[in-house]
Amino acid sequence: MTRSESQSLLEQYRPDYSGGGIVNLMSTLISARGGQAEAAPLTALPPTRLADTRNLLLLVIDGLGADWLQRHAPDGLLARHRIATLSTVFPSTTTAAITTYLTGDAPLRHGLTGWYTYLRELGCVIAPLPGTPRYGGVPYGRAGLDPVELLGTRPLFDRIATRASVIAPQFIVESDFNRAHSDSAERLGFEGLDDMFGQAARVIRGTPWRPSRRRQDDAPRYLYLYWPRLDTIGHQQGIESAAAVAHLQRIEAALERFLELIKGTDTQVLVCADHGQVDSSATTRVDLDDHPELAECLTLPLCGEPRAAFCYLRAGYETQFLRYCETHLAERVEVVPSERLLEAGMFGTGQMHPRLPERIGDYCLLGRDNAVVVDHLPNERGHPMIGVHGGLSRAELEVPLALLRPD
Repeated sequence: MTRSESQSLLEQYRPDYSGGGIVNLMSTLISARGGQAEAAPLTALPPTRLADTRNLLLLVIDGLGADWLQRHAPDGLLARHRIATLSTVFPSTTTAAITTYLTGDAPLRHGLTGWYTYLRELGCVIAPLPGTPRYGGVPYGRAGLDPVELLGTRPLFDRIATRASVIAPQFIVESDFNRAHSDSAERLGFEGLDDMFGQAARVIRGTPWRPSRRRQDDAPRYLYLYWPRLDTIGHQQGIESAAAVAHLQRIEAALERFLELIKGTDTQVLVCADHGQVDSSATTRVDLDDHPELAECLTLPLCGEPRAAFCYLRAGYETQFLRYCETHLAERVEVVPSERLLEAGMFGTGQMHPRLPERIGDYCLLGRDNAVVVDHLPNERGHPMIGVHGGLSRAELEVPLALLRPD
């Protein structure tokens, strides 16, 4: 049996949207903060366990996979307080998953499908998080675009009934994307781990809590914290590198200090992630520069992620595209019709974003094992990433959920 005849990656493992995924975690948080959630709550954490807590804090650590955490810190702070292993969304990548954290919606509804996404209404491929075209240029606001109107997403902070704070790195906290998804929340920027936790502690301890005499300032809060550095280290040095493991130790040490700072504040701290990573290698990298016959079939640059590359085909080139992939790439990628991804529920369930079909191309090249598919625009230099994500391996899709109480 050839690789192309073996079990499809879609049949081996897929995101959980029914009660065991990050979409369901956000439904639990929406309900616990007085909002109306549409998806099912998280089976492992019903809203009633959180509803009476004054401060709910969610820390999202970019790139923290569940299996990776268990292998590298089985006795660490997060492993000791881990209450569940969750599924992230598909594609298993920051653009799709962070938008889920900021909206409570699955990619099917919010419509963002990878670092590079084709927006037909603009006629170009853009990177939605910085808001810039792939070929370079200015972000949404400077181009005269309203990201709220353009993207059509629903900020979670407008769907809950309590005060909220977004605590994010200084370089992105006031980005067009962040502002569009946190307009009604307080936004605080930070520089470094200790500053992130310091900002959160100041918010939580801003007003003394008096359980016997509640005041307006004692009202429930929701805090969202985002830490990107582990993901960056994984991309640059490999998620299995000593640098990545050492950084995890720094995170846990800083988190432990933070818990000491907020003792007695009636706070529950949730720690989760947007995705995990796998380390790629040169031998499994498919670079379209080395496959001109395949590149000839495409009408747009690759979109999505190197582990889940959305391909837009030129008219009349489908047969050449499929034949080439079967003959030359079957050991490294699986070719899946994009409509099959929709039919299989890979992006979630419920109401679909009206432009989602336009944003997933004609076919998706899913990397087998640790394979990636990449291309380069004329102005792009090749800087191959070691740690990658976006695909359907457990290492990428499964993330830990820890629950910690400082009291």
